[in-house]
Amino acid sequence: MEHELALAGHDLTFSQYVTIKKLAIGATSVTELARSAELNPGAMTRLLDKLETKRLVTRTADPADRRALHIYLTDAGVRIWRDIEKCGERVREHALTGLSDDERARLIHLLERVRDNLSPTGD
Repeated sequence: MEHELALAGHDLTFSQYVTIKKLAIGATSVTELARSAELNPGAMTRLLDKLETKRLVTRTADPADRRALHIYLTDAGVRIWRDIEKCGERVREHALTGLSDDERARLIHLLERVRDNLSPTGD
């Protein structure tokens, strides 16, 4: 994925890609972002610092809880997401080359079951 991002002219790591992808769905917490990118909260804070320096995300304090932050994509973050989402599609298509539609559906189903088995609620 990082190679595809670089080919498209984006200086982003895979963890930054995952973070932007998660934020494209909507605002979330540092803890949830860290879980998605498989980082500890301290590393996620540093990653967000880098994305904020690139003006791709913004953090605002929660008016109801000064300890909590709302993290959003900026307009520039939304624009870059639209472009890097295509990078993800190209990587997925490359990975699934040679598989029929039925094989792809079966693989996705099996991978989702594995993911669910490994999730905290997958007991």
